[in-house]
Amino acid sequence: MEITVNGKRVHYIDAGSGAQTVLLLHGWGVDGSLYHLLTNHLSAYCRVIVPDLPGFGGSEEPDSPYTPTDFAEFVIAFTKAIGVTDVIGMGHSNGGRVLIELLAREHCELNIRKAVLLDSAGIPARHSLSYYLRVYTFKCVKRLAKLPGIRSLFPHAVERAQARFGSADYKQASPVMRQSMVLALKTDMTPLLSRIRVPTLLIWGKDDTATPLRDAHIMEKHIPDAGLVVLNGGHYAFAESFVQCSRVLDSFFGGRT
Repeated sequence: MEITVNGKRVHYIDAGSGAQTVLLLHGWGVDGSLYHLLTNHLSAYCRVIVPDLPGFGGSEEPDSPYTPTDFAEFVIAFTKAIGVTDVIGMGHSNGGRVLIELLAREHCELNIRKAVLLDSAGIPARHSLSYYLRVYTFKCVKRLAKLPGIRSLFPHAVERAQARFGSADYKQASPVMRQSMVLALKTDMTPLLSRIRVPTLLIWGKDDTATPLRDAHIMEKHIPDAGLVVLNGGHYAFAESFVQCSRVLDSFFGGRT
């Protein structure tokens, strides 16, 4: 399905029906279609809405880089546009980061009654020395390329450094979305966690390397009403251990058992 939000085309999935509406926010570099296992399962007893966030899937890019706050404002505008005011929020990876932004608001226009964070982003990463060496090497190349005469001598230096040192998501993104990714990674959601006042289920892969299990324990510690379920698998543990994940969700949602 498609709708126009703030002058931009937005693609979204709207499946199932029921007393509860689940709003699922996807992770970085993917779109709502990746979550078909969750959508198909939950739509048996819930309405499930999965928008492609701006710049992903079938949704148009924003005109300027988005912060997590900007993505949260989009979610509010989107739900208004489709006439939804009351949801259970689910967020995977960067979608979890956006959901945390919404949950922490004292007066949010969207009523989120429960929350599920799936291998959520939002806790600053602890990287290895090799990671920091790659990052600072790339930054140095960018700075050097701005010096008089360097760009003409080495016209493709930045592009080559990006290809060598950048992440896959960063390499594949457009300039606007690259800047949005940087803004997201710079945002520490930890101070917002204690403001979350709804029951929150954390579902995590024990072998997740993108948002490691230590992040889940930090969130469980700071969110007042949180519970953690650890699954076999990595960053997409909800799919790798789907049978266990679906049973946990059914129990939390009060759906089929």
